[in-house]
Amino acid sequence: MASLDRVKVLVLGDSGVGKSSLVHLLCHNQVLGNPSWTVGCSVDIRVHDYKEGTPEEKTYYIELWDVGGSVGSASSVKSTRAVFYNSVNGIILVHDLTNKKSSQNLYRWSLEVLNRDLVPTGVLVTNGDYDREQFADNQIPLLVIGTKLDQIHETKRHEVSIRTAFLAEDFNAEEINLDCTNPRSSAAGSSNAVKLSRFFDKVIEKRYFCREGNQIPGFPDRKRFGGGTLKNFHYD
Repeated sequence: MASLDRVKVLVLGDSGVGKSSLVHLLCHNQVLGNPSWTVGCSVDIRVHDYKEGTPEEKTYYIELWDVGGSVGSASSVKSTRAVFYNSVNGIILVHDLTNKKSSQNLYRWSLEVLNRDLVPTGVLVTNGDYDREQFADNQIPLLVIGTKLDQIHETKRHEVSIRTAFLAEDFNAEEINLDCTNPRSSAAGSSNAVKLSRFFDKVIEKRYFCREGNQIPGFPDRKRFGGGTLKNFHYD
């Protein structure tokens, strides 16, 4: 197992949206009983079968990097956090379905990674719109996940899904809304599991089967992501 190839996927979003619970569910298919605040970054591993059920099937490690902190952190905190943004192969953007602000902040989180050498300025979202050109050249696969679906009354879920659907369109990504307190939310065979598998397959394809490999540009004329990986550490 130690010889398996691996990809690095960042898990980004505001504090309190449920990133740690999500990562635990995805990696262990278990509910995280007493989630705590993530300080720095926590890394967990998911084993994924690429192109499962086909002659090309191969097993990979998916490193899920749960990055803690607030998008409004001081520049010194952002600078420290940037060390986790090297060699990124995929990004999962996590927001709380009960918190509209957490959805809006996903734009800043994504820019912090893709354009990590600069401090984002200006208003990214105004009256529901944003400058698509800021994301136009991104080649890193993205997935948007809304958490705490269990806290949305069933009569309101359709309304919430309409409100959050623009995120997937803006980021050119698939969207998943789930309940991290219920393992069935991402159980094998569910639509969420299919979307997750498709996303991880795409990340692996970009990393190992595209000509540029993991040298994926963020914005034009910016630095490409560098090298190096870390595994199973908690950073303080």
